[in-house]
Amino acid sequence: MPRHHAVQVPATTANLGAGFDAFGLALDRHLAARTVPVDSQPERVRHLDDHPSGLPTGDDNLIWTSLVAFCEEHGVEVPDVAITTRCAIPAERGLGSSSAAIVAGLTLGRALTGVPVGDPDLVRLADRLEGHPDNVAPALLGGLVACARDDAGDLVVRRVNPTPVLRPVALVPEVRSLTATTRETLPEALSRADVTTQVGRAGHVLAALTGTWPVSAALIGDRLHEPVRLAEMGPSGKVLATLRADGVHAWLSGAGPSVVAAVPSADASTSAAVVQLAGAHGFTAVDLQVDLAGALCCPDDGCGLAGRRGCPQCPAAKVDGPAACGGRPLADGWAHDRGG
Repeated sequence: MPRHHAVQVPATTANLGAGFDAFGLALDRHLAARTVPVDSQPERVRHLDDHPSGLPTGDDNLIWTSLVAFCEEHGVEVPDVAITTRCAIPAERGLGSSSAAIVAGLTLGRALTGVPVGDPDLVRLADRLEGHPDNVAPALLGGLVACARDDAGDLVVRRVNPTPVLRPVALVPEVRSLTATTRETLPEALSRADVTTQVGRAGHVLAALTGTWPVSAALIGDRLHEPVRLAEMGPSGKVLATLRADGVHAWLSGAGPSVVAAVPSADASTSAAVVQLAGAHGFTAVDLQVDLAGALCCPDDGCGLAGRRGCPQCPAAKVDGPAACGGRPLADGWAHDRGG
């Protein structure tokens, strides 16, 4: 019989402006998933809330296919389990819902099989499945990540805690957008001048988010993906242009259509202005924190964080409520430090 586990994976925002396919940030909205006996429910994957309606519930569910991919990668038997989930990440809004599902499946695969795989290797496998390391890396590791490939083509990921002086606010519309569809419209190449601009701006974006120097809204704009995508997303383009004109460090989140603003933590007036702007264009403003922990996984008969039952941060409580771990549910606004 497998030892059942629960996992919690954060939302992510990728690109962060000029860091196309390279920079990503973890956010404190979560997908939680828990393995259960296979005969305890009719579906392979049961969604316990209405949020992810329309998602597959059979063996084609992304969490399950990722769990299977982990087992196939390491030549081990696929555990015959079912999965229950709860999700607070809006689907198809550029906030990493697919990446969270992939990381959840891989993390559960590692926990269920006991295969000793480190986070770097898990990130590389997630990247092969998802195709965008700037989403899967922060989902697994938390914090702010920068991803690149060396001369041999190997993925290199670096992680850092971003500056606490800034906090993310997501502006989320009702409309949805598929990453695969929007990626088809991107240009195959940039001019030398645009490449130079892109590289220079990427350095300013990363340094600003780590607190090395102040933000500059005029230096965040991307030349590769934002112009084409925003041309198809009128409201998102208007929101983003207004934020930057007002000096707010903001970007199109992933493939959009959500926009994320990095608002000064102590500036209530800017926060109020962002909320007002969101409402004026039919967006919902979601006040967030950076998730510093990344994917958290605990067994049902204990706690991988506290070493005992009753941990208030246990992912099982996020799926099935306080009784799952004898503690209280994990609030969506909680920001973790790894190790509990």
